[in-house]
Amino acid sequence: MYILGIETSCDETAASIVRDGKEILSNVIASQADQHEIFGGVVPELACRRHIDAIIPTLKQALKEASLTLDQVDLIAAAYGPGLIGALHIGVTSAKALSLSKKIPFLAINHIEAHLYAALMSHQDVLFPCLGAVLSGGHTSLVLIESLGTYSLIAETIDDAIGEAFDKVAKMMGLPYPGGPILEELAKQGDPYSYSLKAGHVKKKPLDFSFSGLKTAVLYKLKGPNTNSDKIESLSLSEKCNMAASFQRVAFQDVLSKILLAAETYKTKTVIFGGGVTSSQTLRQLFSEKAPHLRTLFPGKGLSLDNAAMIAGLAFHKWQEKRESDSFGLEPASRIPISSFNPLTH
Repeated sequence: MYILGIETSCDETAASIVRDGKEILSNVIASQADQHEIFGGVVPELACRRHIDAIIPTLKQALKEASLTLDQVDLIAAAYGPGLIGALHIGVTSAKALSLSKKIPFLAINHIEAHLYAALMSHQDVLFPCLGAVLSGGHTSLVLIESLGTYSLIAETIDDAIGEAFDKVAKMMGLPYPGGPILEELAKQGDPYSYSLKAGHVKKKPLDFSFSGLKTAVLYKLKGPNTNSDKIESLSLSEKCNMAASFQRVAFQDVLSKILLAAETYKTKTVIFGGGVTSSQTLRQLFSEKAPHLRTLFPGKGLSLDNAAMIAGLAFHKWQEKRESDSFGLEPASRIPISSFNPLTH
């Protein structure tokens, strides 16, 4: 079964052809990082304009790389949320137009659920229940996965997502967007204990995350009490490396400690990771060293950041469940049963 997946939830225009939920025949991603770099983050209106320009060329390239025509596609799937509502509409509307014109079935897919499925595309024999950890620029959540399609939200961030915190700290230090990969490279040359930082704690919710305070602490460490000063402009390379290492250590240690607590609380032995932050080799090494008793499943190459292969792959299983969505509405039959993942509010 050939499935065309479309992903436009933020600032990547992506299209992919996946066969039978696992075999990736093409996975094309048109990045907008160059456009948003000068702003230090994603500008929604600009993202939407770029999606409009990129969607057709991206679809054509995905079909070309898979050596298929649209008439050979059995199912079309698109991310319906969470994400930037304008950007999502471009992907969903394009998918529905193709569905109607070619009379190909259409499915709407949850972006967060797809991020978790991305790790399953290259792993077999997963024992449920297990934990799911979504770590990205827009989301930081822990879910209990009873089975594919059955989830319970057990923790989330009350303010910034972890990827957003990385980007903002990088911006404070005068580094380009996206900041995560650059901070990771600088951290390799820094002392992770050079700056005293603490992760946020949420009262009566020990599994929830809070990165806003950590981000603010970095600002005061860099500028001192006078945040209007130009001290950051005079930071040496060694100071930037030390701050990158210190911030990364505290942020990732916070993720590790809360996942370990969640695994113990819910008696799970497997953790499935999804989202752009999980591409960090530092994070992966940390879990390998500090949590060897857990089976940790990370997305394969090219599947951590937003992509359409995860959309198409998950759609195969949704189709097997025969949950086809209404071709004329945004409300899908394949809704993930977690109210906090409402595409219209996140």
